[in-house]
Amino acid sequence: MTAVISATGLYTPPNSVTNAELVASFNAYVDRYNAEHAGDLAAGVLPALQHSSVEFIEKASGIKHRYVLEKEGLLDVERLVPDLPERPNEQLSLMAEVSVIAAKEALSRAGRAASDVDAVICSCSSLQRPYPALAIEVQHALGAGGFGYDMNVACSSATFAIQNACDIVRAGHARSVLVVNPELCTGHLNLRDRDTHFIFGDAAVAILVEHADIAPPGAWAILGTKLQTRFSNNIRNNFGFLNRCDPQWRDMPDKLIVQQGRKVFKEVVPMVSEMILAHLAELELKPSDLRRMWLHQANSNMNRLIAEKVLGHEASQDEAPTVLDQYGNTAGAGSIIAFHNHSADLVAGDKGLICSFGAGYSAGSIFVQKAA
Repeated sequence: MTAVISATGLYTPPNSVTNAELVASFNAYVDRYNAEHAGDLAAGVLPALQHSSVEFIEKASGIKHRYVLEKEGLLDVERLVPDLPERPNEQLSLMAEVSVIAAKEALSRAGRAASDVDAVICSCSSLQRPYPALAIEVQHALGAGGFGYDMNVACSSATFAIQNACDIVRAGHARSVLVVNPELCTGHLNLRDRDTHFIFGDAAVAILVEHADIAPPGAWAILGTKLQTRFSNNIRNNFGFLNRCDPQWRDMPDKLIVQQGRKVFKEVVPMVSEMILAHLAELELKPSDLRRMWLHQANSNMNRLIAEKVLGHEASQDEAPTVLDQYGNTAGAGSIIAFHNHSADLVAGDKGLICSFGAGYSAGSIFVQKAA
């Protein structure tokens, strides 16, 4: 293959929230809601809301902690929404700002100047605006050349963008493509819903995909990429610009993330496992050839089962490291955070898998090999 991952970068927000803090705010909201609707609850008109707990969150997801861009509004029982004021057009937008921070780290680690970049792809689960493209704003802020565009494939946004970047490099349209993946997921988190209030954290990652003949030492050769989608309503977010035509849209829970977790688990685990095994066979690789798997960080139980189906045994932390307990679900950024934080110890010739899966359903597998 002609494309490599030259470097990655990571932006971690300054604020952190524990499960205990989330539970305290959520339960205070539940108590107040039940008190305010006591008559309807007694009459059976409305169901009572149930408390959350640290034990419930950790058993359901494996998440213990998350980093967030804004903490006070997120935990404020009067609000339960991050307080992130809209910025004027003349100021760098929030998603562009965190993308630039991650991008500068990736460029520095690769020994590149922003002027070396020929293209920028901004891919994430939820875009801050339709246009102008955030990628073009990042391109401008960095001083990069070429072109930029945005794309959205939910939790598979980063892996789909990596394949796009590979295709651009292979086609000769660019030699250095910067992928940025700003995931400010707490903005579409329903903090009033017991089943989802704990899922997301915020982060941003950057991946520099380049032609192999300009790769720095220690780059990762991309052995193959594979993408798959299958339509499902089991993870959905109906927010969009047409919603403003309905005066009641702000009170509609489906304008935030809605998911049927058990159905997602049952359907996504075999879909992703089969895709990985098929991709291995296409590349004439065996599961035993994999030194490490950097899986999407959504749910520890899903990761455990997928890794077991692929490897044929329960994976160790070394074989399939997790950052879910620390970062929470960061959508498309999760597998890249795992790769960024847990790849430096591998040596030349080691092979690994970056894998995503999420709403759509969408799934992506990127097989890589450490170069000398």
